[in-house]
Amino acid sequence: MGLLDPPIAVVVSFCFLGVMLYKHVNLGITLNATAILLALLSLDWRNIPNIAYTTVDLTREDGLLAISVILATFGIMWLSQLYKETGEIAKLSESLSRIVKDPKIVSSVLPAVIGFLPVAGGALMSAPIVDSETEKLKLKPEKKAYVNLWFRHTIFPVYPLSQVLIVTAALTQTALFSIILLQIPTVMVMVIVGFLIGFWKVSYAKDERKSKASANTGSELKSFLLSFSPIMATIVVAVFTDILCCNLSKQGFDVLVATFAGLAVLTMISRLSFKMLLKPLESWEIYGVTFAVYGAFLLRNVMIAAGISGIFKPLVANGSLNFLILLTVIPAVLGFLTGSPSGAITISVSILADVLTFSSKNAALLYISAYLGYVIAPTHLCFTFTANYFKSPLGKVYKYVIPSFIITFASALLVYFLPFSI
Repeated sequence: MGLLDPPIAVVVSFCFLGVMLYKHVNLGITLNATAILLALLSLDWRNIPNIAYTTVDLTREDGLLAISVILATFGIMWLSQLYKETGEIAKLSESLSRIVKDPKIVSSVLPAVIGFLPVAGGALMSAPIVDSETEKLKLKPEKKAYVNLWFRHTIFPVYPLSQVLIVTAALTQTALFSIILLQIPTVMVMVIVGFLIGFWKVSYAKDERKSKASANTGSELKSFLLSFSPIMATIVVAVFTDILCCNLSKQGFDVLVATFAGLAVLTMISRLSFKMLLKPLESWEIYGVTFAVYGAFLLRNVMIAAGISGIFKPLVANGSLNFLILLTVIPAVLGFLTGSPSGAITISVSILADVLTFSSKNAALLYISAYLGYVIAPTHLCFTFTANYFKSPLGKVYKYVIPSFIITFASALLVYFLPFSI
């Protein structure tokens, strides 16, 4: 028996999680420390080493899945760091801004493109370009901040290399691309809402760049496609692996194989030396994010062992608590409070583990609820960095963010209630 009853242990552990996130402690350390604290408070401490080992036990199906997701995350972070080290991400964004002449489109597409590079506070990378383009539109600082923040986050719900999406699919044991297909309508709404709120009745004076740059469009397009090819290769390999071998997808190996295919393409187009290829491995960030994925699986297993989800089962069975509330409100609130979609999804899945059987629809709704809660969180680094860059108070940015959140969330609910399944 543990020191505290499971519900009290969870409250204490979640408070600890919140403090760690507020102090900006590395997510890998935070999730693992929270899992260990919860185990010490709610379980016999002698069981902790066994839970830690079985989380990545290759002889168990869930252990094999955890290993494949951990390795895939490591590969994705390696790919992301190489994109930055080689300057390919800069070439990608610069060529796009030269190909597209409309500042509205550049301001909306470029943050999403840079979103392919999943780094904390990454909205700062697109902020200077968005600032330059939206200045032609005479936007106020708070609207510039909104455009940069919102469009930066339109790509992740359908991006196969998103660590949060991969972890969601793994924890709920649903197919990654089934979740992605269900998210496409929601992402379309996100883009439309962002465009309407960000650029409604906004006009601009066309400059002379169009005629001067037309001769270079072909070379810029070539540069864009070349820089984009590692990401495209990764997505294509993941899709074909998913189609041709469903078992690999269920075990999480589709993204793992695809990620290293993307690494190979990036190595070829950048003609990387062996030293440059290994340089990102010197960064703690890669290991921190990878360790966080292990922490997500460990926290789930500790909560299952402590019987946390069993607390909610009778409430759902007798109608006291609608499972739809568990799928939406809990992950959204956790995403908002923690500023961490991974943490919110891990905790939510652990709570719901014995309450319902996850379908693709359930997994997609849980993901988008946690994700949208995180996007609008004041603890979200992209939000605070963006507001600070454009010298806009958070309250003024919320004037645009809250309506966008409500409309997007409503569209996710609509998709959930439509009579079809994937």
